[in-house]
Amino acid sequence: MRTILLLMVALLTLSQAQILTPWKHVADKLTLKERLVIVDKGTERPFSGKYVTTDEAGVYRCKVCNAPLYRSKDKFNSHCGWPSFDDAIKGAIKYQKDADGHRTEILCAKCNAHLGHVFTGEGYTSKNVRHCVNSISLNFDKAIQKEYTKAYFAGGCFWGVEYYLEKLDGVKSVVSGYMGGQSKNPSYQEVSRGNSGYLETVEVVYNPSKISYETLAKRFFEIHDPTQTNGQGPDRGEQYHSAIFVSDQKQRKTIEKLISILEKKGYNIATKIYEGKKFYPAEAYHQDYYDRHGKKPYCHAYVKRF
Repeated sequence: MRTILLLMVALLTLSQAQILTPWKHVADKLTLKERLVIVDKGTERPFSGKYVTTDEAGVYRCKVCNAPLYRSKDKFNSHCGWPSFDDAIKGAIKYQKDADGHRTEILCAKCNAHLGHVFTGEGYTSKNVRHCVNSISLNFDKAIQKEYTKAYFAGGCFWGVEYYLEKLDGVKSVVSGYMGGQSKNPSYQEVSRGNSGYLETVEVVYNPSKISYETLAKRFFEIHDPTQTNGQGPDRGEQYHSAIFVSDQKQRKTIEKLISILEKKGYNIATKIYEGKKFYPAEAYHQDYYDRHGKKPYCHAYVKRF
């Protein structure tokens, strides 16, 4: 009888292990680097992971069991070298004390695969939480967003440009960030020096069936001074000059048409047209700045020009 009981306990323990740690049974399908992180709880080198700067809409899933873990809307750039999220999908993450006795480890709640660590009190976002995740522990499912497209405008301090453009019907979101330079993951301190090649730029995600690119561009020309060179209002420097980053010839022709209209009206337009480059979202404290602080833009205002 005692032998039967011991056998039943052993089988139950094995069954639980198979449920809680299925990666033990698929370890042979993981690469050595994947095993070092997912199974042996290692950490990949900072800035080496494929999802450090990913900003597309979608869902991040567990590399082992494919369970959904994080949504792209909760991802932010902490400049720490690993993908950072200030929230997780409800019930997707398990927490336990790390082997070092100090940090808190995060694991996939479904399969116990090691993901990284969670930190609090750093002040990166209003949620005050940072899930520091290894890219190698994740897969990414890019969302299909056929109804939305993007536009990029630089018109001085991005706080004001974001404030006015996100008020338009048909605009889903406006993100303040940086575009135009060559270095990866620029910081505000780097851009503010004025010699990085980056401009303070906003990314506008909009529904073209509700608002046209031309309407967006017209509003852009009407919420800042497109005749001012090397700055905007009191903000001076190359990082603040007026520019539009276009993604195709159709957008370029639209901007050229609008500039021509304004020049015929007597405006000496300083706005430059550039080919679109990699867009990097700015730090969390720059996003929705005026709305969060209950203030109005100090160097942007609406002036009808069309």
